[in-house]
Amino acid sequence: SDLGSEGSLKLSYYNEYKSYLSMEKDTKKRKRGKSSDKAKDVSELPKRQKKWTNKQRVLVIASRGITFQGRHLMNDLKILMPHSKSDSKLERKDGLYALNEISDMKNCNMTMYFEMRKKLDMYLWLSMVPNGPSAKFLVQNVHTMDELRLTGNHLKFSRPIVTFDTSFDEQPHLSLLKEMLKQMFATPNIHPKSKPFYDHVISFTYLDERIWFRNYQITEEKESGLLEVGPRFCLWLIKIFNGSFSGNVIYDNPHYKSPNQYRKEMKVAAAHRYKAKAQKVSKRGEREIIPKEDEFDEIFHTITQDELKSA
Repeated sequence: SDLGSEGSLKLSYYNEYKSYLSMEKDTKKRKRGKSSDKAKDVSELPKRQKKWTNKQRVLVIASRGITFQGRHLMNDLKILMPHSKSDSKLERKDGLYALNEISDMKNCNMTMYFEMRKKLDMYLWLSMVPNGPSAKFLVQNVHTMDELRLTGNHLKFSRPIVTFDTSFDEQPHLSLLKEMLKQMFATPNIHPKSKPFYDHVISFTYLDERIWFRNYQITEEKESGLLEVGPRFCLWLIKIFNGSFSGNVIYDNPHYKSPNQYRKEMKVAAAHRYKAKAQKVSKRGEREIIPKEDEFDEIFHTITQDELKSA
């Protein structure tokens, strides 16, 4: 009887162990099925790029004699572009063609050059090195981040959303400028210095024959969802060349007026105003004062002897 009871216990243990093994096999099969489904879902998703392949670099450089405002604007643009590189100021005697050699040494294929003249007028050159094209602008209405002190704020070196006005697609020279600005201000994908966030918008608007630059933070605090950060400036196109800082002129802006011509016209207008005012004052002094006849003068008139003799 004891042996029979031991055999029945062993048989029950064996059956329990067998059922446990079968349960483990079922769970493994289920896990394999789930992992295969996940693998199918992952394979359907687009593969994420892991290497930095678009190695666009922008050389941001200024000429000797740039003002503090131009230098601060240049530093603000460097903050917006993690793929930018800088160099010492360019001497005027070196010439523009030296920028191609500097860009080549810095491994840059685009150049942004700020040129200052007379401590008053700031020009901006945008060039695709080494074969071109290149464009020259007059920079106006400059307001830096420190000067504006706006409420907007975004991460340094975060990736921007670059937007353009619809008018950039209507004219061929604006389409060319759109492509140049897009390559310069758009941060390359998986850049080592960039952050994988889209938290600000860089806007280019074409109005009054000028390109207006604005930088906004993407936020949920306002209804519009945008807060301006800065900087602000506008670009007035002068010419477009087919080479890098050289070559034939492929577009010349007929609406452009140089700052020297504008200042000359302002002086001429001020001189005309002064002459008109001086003539007005001189005419006022030459005018004869004719007294009005009083009807009561005869009452107080005394008769002289000559008037008596003639009467």
